[in-house]
Amino acid sequence: MASLRAHLFDLTIRLAVKARIGRSVDVDTIRRTFDRAAFPAPAGVAFTPGELGGVPGEWAQAEGAAGPERPTLLYLHGGGFIACSAALYRPVTGHFALAGFRVFAPDYRLAPEHPFPAAIEDAVAVWAALAQAGPAVIAGDSAGGNLALATLVEARRLGLTLPAAAALFSPATDLIGRSDSFRTNRRRDAMFRLESLMRLVPVYLAGADPCDPRASPIEADLSGFPPLLFHVGAREILRDDSLRFAQKAREAGVAVEVTLFPVVPHAWQLAESFLPEARRSLDEAASFLRRALEAARPVTETAA
Repeated sequence: MASLRAHLFDLTIRLAVKARIGRSVDVDTIRRTFDRAAFPAPAGVAFTPGELGGVPGEWAQAEGAAGPERPTLLYLHGGGFIACSAALYRPVTGHFALAGFRVFAPDYRLAPEHPFPAAIEDAVAVWAALAQAGPAVIAGDSAGGNLALATLVEARRLGLTLPAAAALFSPATDLIGRSDSFRTNRRRDAMFRLESLMRLVPVYLAGADPCDPRASPIEADLSGFPPLLFHVGAREILRDDSLRFAQKAREAGVAVEVTLFPVVPHAWQLAESFLPEARRSLDEAASFLRRALEAARPVTETAA
């Protein structure tokens, strides 16, 4: 059962975001709208500028925590490929930091100034740098979830070590727009209108083929992927992007966990300071990622 706060948050997002963005795809309006919706970062986390693979971003780590031995998480923020930043996502990266991770959130390049595949190139460059340091995991939401899955696709193609697991929050997995929930949830979704969401695609792709697995990861061969966790809202337009991907992954022999959250709007994890469903989602994802890292440790290391 959804909390009362989930219902109130859903209404707030419907009025503050969906009504403001409307059916247009004005990049400046979307950026201002998302930036205005900043949420407080959790206390007890140090956020420091950094760079990995030539890509700027920031590290999040619990204050006073020892560094290198803590597991590393690459977090790719959402924002429709055109907006948001690592700093805006401090509620999420900070929560993961308090859960015991060293988190790096890159400020990957955004469209339309830097269209596809610039963001993927940045994500893969960061992952290549992280993978050299030992086992790590990856997570992302919305467009960042798309990039996280595309990073798995590219890492495998390039022969890089894959993440031990991936946690995806309402990822966009099919930019072709074939999910039934695009139509069945078009009125129920608190943040997006179908028209505005689909108009973001050409802004991002700039003429590139939406069937490219780096753009629509659901088009990829998923065999050999690491364990995947999907959290998505039952009312979201993007709901079936998660469900369809999860089903295809299972058919390819991938371990998958899926949770549908009632009522909550898209990117509800940002509201971890007051929304119980946000804290539950992030806590469950952190536990999932820790279990995968533990399972990926060499037997000799575990025995020691």
